[in-house]
Amino acid sequence: MAEIAALIAAVVVVLLMFTFVVKTVRIVPQARARNIERFGRYRKTLEPGMNFIIPFVDRVKPLIDLREQVVAFKGQPVITEDNLVVHIDTVLFFQVTDPRAADYEIVNYIQAIEQITATMLRSVIGNMDLEETLTSRDKINTMLRGVLDDASGKWGLRVTRVEIKAIDPPKSVIDAMEKQMRAEREKRAAILTAEGLRQSKILTAEGEKQSQILRAEGDKQGQILRAEGQSQAIGTVFQAVHRNDADSKVLAYQYLQTLPQLAQAQGNTFWVIPSEVTTALKTLSSAFGGDSASPSVVPQARPGRVTSATAAALTADRPGQPGPGADGEPAGAEQAVAEQAVAEQAVAEQAARTREVVAQVEQEVAAVQQQVAEAEKASTS
Repeated sequence: MAEIAALIAAVVVVLLMFTFVVKTVRIVPQARARNIERFGRYRKTLEPGMNFIIPFVDRVKPLIDLREQVVAFKGQPVITEDNLVVHIDTVLFFQVTDPRAADYEIVNYIQAIEQITATMLRSVIGNMDLEETLTSRDKINTMLRGVLDDASGKWGLRVTRVEIKAIDPPKSVIDAMEKQMRAEREKRAAILTAEGLRQSKILTAEGEKQSQILRAEGDKQGQILRAEGQSQAIGTVFQAVHRNDADSKVLAYQYLQTLPQLAQAQGNTFWVIPSEVTTALKTLSSAFGGDSASPSVVPQARPGRVTSATAAALTADRPGQPGPGADGEPAGAEQAVAEQAVAEQAVAEQAARTREVVAQVEQEVAAVQQQVAEAEKASTS
């Protein structure tokens, strides 16, 4: 029995010693802290690691987390300056820097931070309208952080960051904002469309302008080249005439050959032949009749060569005069004179028509010279 009693006593002693060791040694994890009270009074704060206390004398309080903590608060109803109620969700980042103050200065520091955040939100947002509230999140965050850091400093807390998570305006305001945004987008779309049409019309007008300018330049160059070609053609003809030293007979013959070509033009129903045609005819007459020039264009009629038409014309012009004989021979010197008069009248009419043609030719030559002068003036300018 004595041995059993001794064994029980040994076990009790071991248990007491183990309990004493457990109550004496306290291990605190990293970034944690514990406050120690001795007879109900704050004694010290245990640091991370192994710590020794007096059991049954010192009381160890719960662990306090020294790491940075995140707390999200539900939407707080806040009235803006323009009397609109908005709900604001906030996220708070804080850290315990003084375990003693966090344990003894405030009962529940998280609840305290939530309430002071709601109070400061009402104070800050109350001085802003809805538009400024929606666009000034950074400003609100900075103001809240400064106020909360000052207020929580005595609680052993440090507010590191405050973020506005969401700002929810009333549904009617959201609908109005959506309509406004839609109207703004439609306005920008209409402006961009109008700008596109404006640029398109401007580019089209510029293209037409450049096209007209190029077309005018082409017409100008064409007129200049045509005038230069006509000028060179006329010069070539003149040079060929002067170089070959054509006499007056050849020129008169060419002059008369040009008259039928001018007469083929439309509207030439009336001719005015200048006096130069008479000179040309005289030249041709002298050329075909011999070297001696005669003042009359048509040579004298010889007896026996008067046609029946001429005799009839003379008989009609001079009634009572004897006609040609029965044998067809001329009636005498008077018939020859009459035939010469008819021939001179025909030559005079032909000379009148020739003068008209020559006048037209001179007008065309003057027009060509004027075009050449204008082309040269345009090319020099």
